[in-house]
Amino acid sequence: MEIVVDASAVLAVIANEPSKKNLIRLTKGAHLIAPASLHWEIGNALSAMLKRNRINLYQALRAVEIYSHIPIRNADVEMDEAVRIAAESNIYAYDAYMIRCAIRYNARLLSLDKTLLETARKLGVETMEVEG
Repeated sequence: MEIVVDASAVLAVIANEPSKKNLIRLTKGAHLIAPASLHWEIGNALSAMLKRNRINLYQALRAVEIYSHIPIRNADVEMDEAVRIAAESNIYAYDAYMIRCAIRYNARLLSLDKTLLETARKLGVETMEVEG
């Protein structure tokens, strides 16, 4: 089974959030996939945490190390289709990439972002939600 994971789910695991245990349980034995944009979203989120003094450089680099050990396959998504989804659903491209990835690979979408999950469901994507 393939599961598309977004930045919120990955960051919850990396940051040892309360939802980590459930996220790992839900993904055990699954093949995790995500558009290549996930990589940059993780970096952006870590830089935002640094800028807000929520973490220090050591913690950010440790998070990158942990992230590098999570087996997530980069999946291709068509930018034109993602932009179409973004326009029709009034969402950012990063969220549209996740939805398009789930559609293209007939995979469930796992996220802590309720708005993303709601939009995905409206477009016929099967979702997985974890309280975070």
